[in-house]
Amino acid sequence: MDAARQCVLAVGVRRTTLAEIARTAGVSRMTVYRRFPDVRSVLSALMTREFGGLLRHAGEQGSGAKNSRERLVLIAVSGIRSLSGDPLFRTLLDVDPELLLPYIVERLGRTQRFAEKVVHQLLAAGHRDGSIRRANVGAQARSVLLLVQSFAFSLRPATTDIEETALMAEFAHVLDASLRP
Repeated sequence: MDAARQCVLAVGVRRTTLAEIARTAGVSRMTVYRRFPDVRSVLSALMTREFGGLLRHAGEQGSGAKNSRERLVLIAVSGIRSLSGDPLFRTLLDVDPELLLPYIVERLGRTQRFAEKVVHQLLAAGHRDGSIRRANVGAQARSVLLLVQSFAFSLRPATTDIEETALMAEFAHVLDASLRP
């Protein structure tokens, strides 16, 4: 996985080959083929590992929150900052943005489902502690996911003429206000 990450950072997803991953890892192509049927499956596993790890790290940022709503907002802000600043995510957006399009307009991927599950749990906890307005938790979770996703994908161009700190403060306010009972 580390070799695949190095290759993607060097040349992008589309130009990364199984042979180059094997060479970078110092193993034979057959060794890689024993674990993965093709380069696409290697890259899918890499994206799941990397972005899942970023989201788990973001989840730790809400540990000092006083209630579930505040925790959710802190985690969302941290998740956006982590994703938008991640070199692998940046490379995808800069070099191979068309690969992300299906995850925006066609289907949700594993990492998106993982993030939505975390949001769902936080919303349910907020319903129980009274810090989040009651609504269909599935619809709330999907809405939060879409809001967070739009900021993560667009943060860099959105901050060319607006300070990132100010924009993220506004995002936090919007999310907090939308969830407030």
